[in-house]
Amino acid sequence: MVNSGDMSRRLLSKELTSIGCEEQDIHMRQVANPPNPFESRHRELLEPAASPHVMVYADETREILSRNDSPDLPFRWSVNPYRGCFHACAYCYARPTHEYWGFGAGTDFESKIVVKEDAPRLLRQQFEKPAWRGELILFSGNTDCYQPIEAEYGLTRACLQVCAEYHNPVGIITKGALILRDLDVLMQLHHKAWLMVYFSIPFASDEMARKVELQTPSTTKRLSTMKTLSDAGIPTGISIAPIIPGLNDDMIPELLDRAHEAGACAATFSLLRLSGNVEPVFLDRMGQAFPERIGKIMSRLREVRAGCLTESRFFRRQAGEGSYWEMIEQLFALSKRRAGFSDDQAMDIPRTFRRPRGEQVSLF
Repeated sequence: MVNSGDMSRRLLSKELTSIGCEEQDIHMRQVANPPNPFESRHRELLEPAASPHVMVYADETREILSRNDSPDLPFRWSVNPYRGCFHACAYCYARPTHEYWGFGAGTDFESKIVVKEDAPRLLRQQFEKPAWRGELILFSGNTDCYQPIEAEYGLTRACLQVCAEYHNPVGIITKGALILRDLDVLMQLHHKAWLMVYFSIPFASDEMARKVELQTPSTTKRLSTMKTLSDAGIPTGISIAPIIPGLNDDMIPELLDRAHEAGACAATFSLLRLSGNVEPVFLDRMGQAFPERIGKIMSRLREVRAGCLTESRFFRRQAGEGSYWEMIEQLFALSKRRAGFSDDQAMDIPRTFRRPRGEQVSLF
């Protein structure tokens, strides 16, 4: 992901209680961050760290569209209203992006949240440029656009309203039940342009999900939210990501069955990636949450990664190799058919974009 804006920020005065944490409890840990490779100095604490407090920063960059130059991802443009993510998923591949800001990839990532307050205006400004042709925009390619802070700022909703006004196709991937607040805007997008909502649900067990995805809505809540959208006519899908061999690969059949029952029309999956400082954060938290299974998890990861824990090369980073990975692929394919999903999930995205001319559009 590349955002062409300058990385400037200022601290906002916001307390944790104002962020709107949906239904879940707060499980913030003690401050713990791996050494930042972009910092020349690393501080070692001489006593136990205090629990982190959520701090909110304003992103003052002048660009809102992030261009994806990765050839193995199915989208070109994304909007990320927030940097960092309160959901605190141990495996999140976006953690190292926080280090560009001088923050850590550990608790900093989930407690120092950066908001793009000007996102809706910048998106409208982009849509008014002659070069914009109405390509698909993904919310979000990096951190969850419906993390709890969205309840306070409403930036995702405002950006979606701009997309609806311009009839621009949209894809969404989220763990957040807060998306139900915006059902009216989603319906507009569905009827005026094109919309697909994927829910990221890697665990069938609410208990296991809570240990790995500390501050997300439960699996049960996410599936219930999926059903509400599906019943309203919004196309939905499930993303079983990441697959963590030795931990959740055996949950694939149940997840696909439950997602199809909830109205999902598409399903996808991908293997865990431990790029950069995701690895020490993930291993530390998995060791604490699953001390009896961490050895098996690491062994299985190395088995499907040719002896390594991760893979960064395009077209190979989201999938594994070897007999164990082939078994996972076969399990997904068989379970998908048995659940009732169509084999053909190709979707044609219509060219619906148009600039409103009924009244003068203000860029300011």
